[in-house]
Amino acid sequence: MGQKTAPSGMGSGWRPFPGSGGVKRSEEAATARERLEAVRVWLLGGFQVAVGSRTIGAKQWRLRKAAILVKVLALAPKRRLPRERVMELLWPGFGKEAASNNLRQTLHAARKAFDAVGGSRYLASEEGSLVLCPENILWVDVEAFEEATLIARRSQSPAAYRAALDLYGGELLPDDPYEEWAEARREALRQLYLALLIELAELNQERADYELAVETLWRAVAEEPTNEAAHAGLMRVYALSGRRRDALAQFERLREALSGTLGTEPGTATWRLRDEIAHGRHLSALPAGLPEEERLQAGKHNLPAPRSSFIGREREMVETK
Repeated sequence: MGQKTAPSGMGSGWRPFPGSGGVKRSEEAATARERLEAVRVWLLGGFQVAVGSRTIGAKQWRLRKAAILVKVLALAPKRRLPRERVMELLWPGFGKEAASNNLRQTLHAARKAFDAVGGSRYLASEEGSLVLCPENILWVDVEAFEEATLIARRSQSPAAYRAALDLYGGELLPDDPYEEWAEARREALRQLYLALLIELAELNQERADYELAVETLWRAVAEEPTNEAAHAGLMRVYALSGRRRDALAQFERLREALSGTLGTEPGTATWRLRDEIAHGRHLSALPAGLPEEERLQAGKHNLPAPRSSFIGREREMVETK
């Protein structure tokens, strides 16, 4: 049968009888509007988005810029950016009209990837800005990592530190190494991860759990071979656990790493620590090799205020641990 049309004599207010295709489509649209599923966005170690139990595959974005749009908004304060700023980030150097046309196509593709019918509620336009998930629950691994870091530093609990570190799945967006908008945040998150490792090692050291402290510090050295605080921490832990020879060998590894990579030498505090170990002087359990003012500076961070709650029970799990 052909497409249903309005019977003769019926005005524009005619609607198909119940059970017709028009009503079914209308009901589907209404259901999509009512149902907003929780969204999870992973940016650390790789990009992935899940809507409810459904993972959006790479091909479903259709346009590479559609995925980048979601990445940019997921990292933005309050997941909101003015349209003009989005166009500057995604199409630098383009004229306003060309960038606007590109954004229109990109926005359509991104919304369709979220939901073919209700995608505009996952990726909304509000007062000249684009907003990611303004109405439904959104979990972003970067925010979860930063919030768990704050919890760990408040609690000073090794378990809370481990829970925070577990959320760092790798460097930020490794498949987008040349995107300028991600560079500073990528390095800041990596340095935060390194700082957490060193702080956790210090907590283990305070508890005389030297084996765990060594394991944690080696993770930091593997991530950044020139990290002087991690090397100094290893020197101190080795010395405190009676492994004087290993402590001095660690100092030489640091010298080689700094000289070969940066053309520099260890700092004064690390040289002093080396001399104390070499002469068998008594070492206190703290600090892990750096002067107090340097440790305080290293511990500072510029994390933004938490912008959302975790989905499920992640926060409670961290606090319970």
